[in-house]
Amino acid sequence: MLLKRLFGIAALSLAFTACGKSEKSAAVDTLAIRTDSGPQSQQTRSAPKTMLILTSTAFAPNGSIPSKYTCEGADMSPPLEWFGIHRDAQTLALIVDDPDAPDPAKPERVYVHWVVYNIPANITKLPENAAKAGLPSGTIQGLNDWKKETYGGPCPPIGRHRYFFKLYALDTVLGQLLNPTKSQLEKAMEEHLVDSAELIGTYQKTK
Repeated sequence: MLLKRLFGIAALSLAFTACGKSEKSAAVDTLAIRTDSGPQSQQTRSAPKTMLILTSTAFAPNGSIPSKYTCEGADMSPPLEWFGIHRDAQTLALIVDDPDAPDPAKPERVYVHWVVYNIPANITKLPENAAKAGLPSGTIQGLNDWKKETYGGPCPPIGRHRYFFKLYALDTVLGQLLNPTKSQLEKAMEEHLVDSAELIGTYQKTK
């Protein structure tokens, strides 16, 4: 009888000890999780978020481009403005193209209207007719699909086309690319893109 009591007391003592160790381990694990996740969550919450936005005073997003910026008008480049330049950006590049050529119902190719690069990162807008009147110092124009180093406005042969104005923030100043085409500029930008923005305008000939 005495032996049974001794075994009972020993078993109960072991149970309490195991329980204590289990609770202590659980408390340590929980503390480790909180310690690990705390700073990480704080870092995530405080991480800077940037968003590059491209706009124009000449037309609204997905709106019609005024004829003065097309082949039916003065064929001048429209005014463009942007906000939220990434802190790592050193230069900006701009590509304008039309993915609906020649017919939006049966598109066959992307037609390139403007290629620009090495826009200084402290520049936040291009005024109307900048392609011909003068771009910021250091800015270089590449070749459009008319094989010209300038802006060529919308001139769709049929239907209403979309025109994509695409702005890229780069972490470098690109070297002299010798009159690059759109594809050559895109290749040069591959490892340097830090942000981008897009503005779409549309146009259909009136004549």
